[in-house]
Amino acid sequence: MFSAYDRLGPGRFRQRLGLDFEEFAPGQHFRHRPGRTLSQDDNATEALETQNGAMLHFDAHYAAATTWGRPLMVSTITLQLLLGMASKTYGRRAALLGIEEIALTAPLFGGDTLYAESRILECSADTAERGIVVADITGHKPDGSSIGRARIRMALWRRGAGPDAATEPADEPRFAAYHPADDGALVEQSGPFFEDFAPGESFLHAPRRSFYPEESARMAWRAMELSPAYTDRDWIERHANGIQTVPETFVIGTVTALTTRTFGRVVANLGWYDIALPHPVQVGDTIEAESTVLEARPSRSRPNEGILAVATTARNQHDNEILRYHRRLLIYRRDAETPYARAGY
Repeated sequence: MFSAYDRLGPGRFRQRLGLDFEEFAPGQHFRHRPGRTLSQDDNATEALETQNGAMLHFDAHYAAATTWGRPLMVSTITLQLLLGMASKTYGRRAALLGIEEIALTAPLFGGDTLYAESRILECSADTAERGIVVADITGHKPDGSSIGRARIRMALWRRGAGPDAATEPADEPRFAAYHPADDGALVEQSGPFFEDFAPGESFLHAPRRSFYPEESARMAWRAMELSPAYTDRDWIERHANGIQTVPETFVIGTVTALTTRTFGRVVANLGWYDIALPHPVQVGDTIEAESTVLEARPSRSRPNEGILAVATTARNQHDNEILRYHRRLLIYRRDAETPYARAGY
């Protein structure tokens, strides 16, 4: 079994990002989840921010006169997503050494949903700390039709080597990183079911998250936030020693998002309680979140779900607590009617 968690101590677990080199073998077949629905906004942004001059991607009037009849998705979006969607399995990658082939065999347009899967072709020794893996990563739509592939060559850290090396895998079935499909493929899955959580257990979430100047200002603008502490460079220089504050609501949203790979089977957030922000978050900070299960009970009105009461805390790179809150979550039960099989998850 490949575990999605390491055991840090009694009742305390840390999410793992990717497999060690020794866990790969030729012939393995992985289905990566989740997928990604593309939009024309994605298309235009990618083209314009990379100064791609092909108007086929962002001029709908021009595209209507072409063979495609509408804006064609930029091919580099496909490449980025194929590697990005596979990162849950290849998260221990030390380096991308090369791409032997990129083949785009069918078009993508705004509104299409893309999924990725990969097959391991070769595994070979490199150094005492790394091994080499060659994999074919393919993209397809929900109907199974293929849109392209990339053959990549990467260096992966061996067990116990490199940053974030595994300590002791929590090899309990509830923490399995994959479930087997009927054809033998390993399908990535996110989070235990309701019955798999026990009061008192804690989960250190991964990955961590850093904050950058442009995104903090952008999130303030989008929220119609007028405080100059978030967006006014002159004000920040004169009144805040040049230190830009991250909007507190953005911090709450980000910390909550960090928990979603453990609570990946959530149906709904029922509410946040007792929110405290004991230390401000500044641009350049990196934060890490941890959640402890306080209570688990079946839902009285929804037989397919249970309710978790969870306490979440987050700290910055200096170990200062920057946020804590309680939350109640509605989580799918293991034997209930769920969307996973219907959606290919």
